[in-house]
Amino acid sequence: MKDNRVIVAMSGGVDSSVAAALLHSQGYDVIGITMKTWGFMEVGGAPKHESGCCSLDAIYDAKNVAQKFGFPHYTVDFTKAFESAVIDDFVDEYLAGRTPNPCVVCNRKIKWEELLKKADDLEAKYVATGHYAIVEKNETTNRFMLKYSNDAKKDQSYALWGLTQESLSRTIFPLGEFTKIEVRDLAEKFGLKTAKKPDSQEICFVADNNYERFLRERIPDVMNQIEGGAILYKGEVIGQHKGIPFYTIGQRKGLGLALGKPVYVKNIDRETNMIEIGDKEDLYENILYADDVNYVSADLLEPGTIVRAKIRYLDSGSQAEIIESNESSFSINFLEPKSAITPGQSVVLYDEQGYVLAGGIISKNK
Repeated sequence: MKDNRVIVAMSGGVDSSVAAALLHSQGYDVIGITMKTWGFMEVGGAPKHESGCCSLDAIYDAKNVAQKFGFPHYTVDFTKAFESAVIDDFVDEYLAGRTPNPCVVCNRKIKWEELLKKADDLEAKYVATGHYAIVEKNETTNRFMLKYSNDAKKDQSYALWGLTQESLSRTIFPLGEFTKIEVRDLAEKFGLKTAKKPDSQEICFVADNNYERFLRERIPDVMNQIEGGAILYKGEVIGQHKGIPFYTIGQRKGLGLALGKPVYVKNIDRETNMIEIGDKEDLYENILYADDVNYVSADLLEPGTIVRAKIRYLDSGSQAEIIESNESSFSINFLEPKSAITPGQSVVLYDEQGYVLAGGIISKNK
């Protein structure tokens, strides 16, 4: 294994392009890897022109950067691993009445697990990506720490809570100290073709952002068997829903109800096939439970510890107190009620310095 060799995951976007260029300029032996994880023909919803990650344009853009700086670039087919680890999980979670976060699963099981295997094959010590986050080693505890990036608007530490100590020990985030504006400036200085390329906004394999279309096309036989059920409001049946998989906690639009005021999905009960709606204030809860936990910058958290908890990517975070913490789960109490706590989504706990203490999948709330 070569200590200065690094595999850079290159999506064809500006961030991963600058990450590769920076590492090359710093003297690293860079190898660019574009991961082919899905195709529009398989997932549907394709725009007229393929321009997202995994498209031919994206692969060519990544290769163009590699050629400019003279380092090798390879496109590697991870479609089978991606389908079983990410897409199948995405479908299963919606069928269970939960709202998944496929980017978290992808980061943990594809972008690192599979990429580290490729790094081993190529005798590379490190992997790098264009994520906005910071990795540090605590010399006292000998633990690798994941920290909030310097760009609060672009920080991606929320989606990286699943990375293990082994993964973090071999990870470089070249953009962690930069803002997005600074990264685009660097792209211009490096003369990169991707300097002005817009960011991708949707889940990569649902290009049209239409989850219902995706599910119906992906598993038509199962979708044809999905039955509607009762919609409850304050204990009374006021309508029929079209199927559990097509709803999420906090949803307001598309309910097909005319109550003369906004109402929201409050609870999804897969066992009884019922959806409960409520007023906006009914969405607020205090207690959250999380499973499938990974402790990042800390070991088990002591009951009574105050943390900042984020329950979705764009959430700014709220103070919460640790109720209980063990190797596989934790529970927290928000000091002020939190809106739309959604099973299937990630909850990530930070300390006051911005270090990721732990993360997990929201299992239920009270």
